[in-house]
Amino acid sequence: MRLLRNEDGIALVTALMFTLICLAMIMTLMYYVLQGTKMSAAQKRYRSSLEASYGGAELVTKAIIPQIAILDNYSSGRLSLLSDYGNNIGLQLSGKDILKSKLTQPTASWTGAPLASLKSVDPKVLPDFQFTLNGTNPGSSYRVYSKIVDTVPAIGLIDTSGVDYLDSGAGVAGTSNSTQTPRTPGMYALEIQGEAAQNPREKASLSVLYSY
Repeated sequence: MRLLRNEDGIALVTALMFTLICLAMIMTLMYYVLQGTKMSAAQKRYRSSLEASYGGAELVTKAIIPQIAILDNYSSGRLSLLSDYGNNIGLQLSGKDILKSKLTQPTASWTGAPLASLKSVDPKVLPDFQFTLNGTNPGSSYRVYSKIVDTVPAIGLIDTSGVDYLDSGAGVAGTSNSTQTPRTPGMYALEIQGEAAQNPREKASLSVLYSY
């Protein structure tokens, strides 16, 4: 009995095996490259949304709330803000009674809507301030939602303008026997969310503790 040792085609099989190995390596490399590209794009979109949230926080804390509080008239303050920012950024505000309650009363005493909705940490549930920040390119606008979710009211006799003046000295050199106590600023916890106007899934949120 003779054993046949036919090795015809072994070179072809070996070449096919090497080809499959090379294809597997190339596909793995392409997968990691594509995943890296997706991650980079996602990080870029998140950073843009985060910058919109930071911009919204600056606007709320340095322009909107102070303007309402300085005027100390929530109807006039709303009208002034809507006149200044309504056409430019589409500013929308919650009701004047809700704003006044949130800015001057402790959280448990808020009125104007169900307390659970007023205290909700979701900025899109009854937001106090909402507006649009336009990007440099068409279609790159970001919608910003902000709301006060907790308040510790200010304590003291000095006016609510946010400026701490020295004691008037009336109790020492004047005719009045009373003096003003130093003002303790009000503390406000705010939730802010910036999201792409074209794709709300591209969003970033901030929790801000603000004193005024």
